[in-house]
Amino acid sequence: MAVSLILGIQLVIPIGGADMPVVISLLNSYSGVAAAAAGFALGNLALIVSGALVGAAGLILTNIMTKAMNRSLANVVFGAFGAATSGGPVQVETRTARSVQAEDAAVMLAYARSVIFVPGYGLAVAQAQHQVRELADLLAGKGVRIKYAIHPVAGRMPGHMNVLLAEANVPYDELYDLDEINDDFRNTDVAVVIGANDVTNPAARDQPDSPVYGMPILNVDMAQHVIVLKRSMSPGFAGIDNDLFFKDNTRMLFGDARRSVTALVSEVKGL
Repeated sequence: MAVSLILGIQLVIPIGGADMPVVISLLNSYSGVAAAAAGFALGNLALIVSGALVGAAGLILTNIMTKAMNRSLANVVFGAFGAATSGGPVQVETRTARSVQAEDAAVMLAYARSVIFVPGYGLAVAQAQHQVRELADLLAGKGVRIKYAIHPVAGRMPGHMNVLLAEANVPYDELYDLDEINDDFRNTDVAVVIGANDVTNPAARDQPDSPVYGMPILNVDMAQHVIVLKRSMSPGFAGIDNDLFFKDNTRMLFGDARRSVTALVSEVKGL
């Protein structure tokens, strides 16, 4: 068991950047393999079976996530994708992101015809799903058409965002996968990105020299207006700036996602 764990750790140490969600799923699989190996060593059938099930489930999730990122598992493990290089020139960001206050963002949302919410891991960390549902209900009451765009690797594993939103009783027919909703952004008044980063980076679509190029993304930047809820301008797993933050149609609402959405709820109620 110790040997399996050591080999697993050595295998994933060189991996970084945007591949971290895949690595997490792969490590889950390794834990199952280690448990099954321990079961063989101890002659414990229950441990063998449970370990095998955990290992198989981890591999299935890993396969789903690599497909969602348009990558192969071999390329993730051996490609050093997202790893930092040393000795090169330091790139200094000179672009400017535009911020927005909750009251102005609330006006944009309340008078929109359609709004798409894009949840990410930041929503999960802040546990803001109930506040998002409350905001969506308020907007729907004003005649706004509501949808949720779910990227397969927006959370720690496939289905993470769906589970969180289901916990807040978000209607299932308002949830749309990447392939189902990407064309809708062009006809959307406001896209609200809540704690999502790399999965909305247009560089993955437009810049062949970007480390995330080729990864399927949500075409958030094609909406008429974009509001990004984020604590800071810090990069995501890929370790690169998100070009979406600097687009002319994007406004940044800085702060904890739960507090920011709560502020939006209060402002919308006051309109």
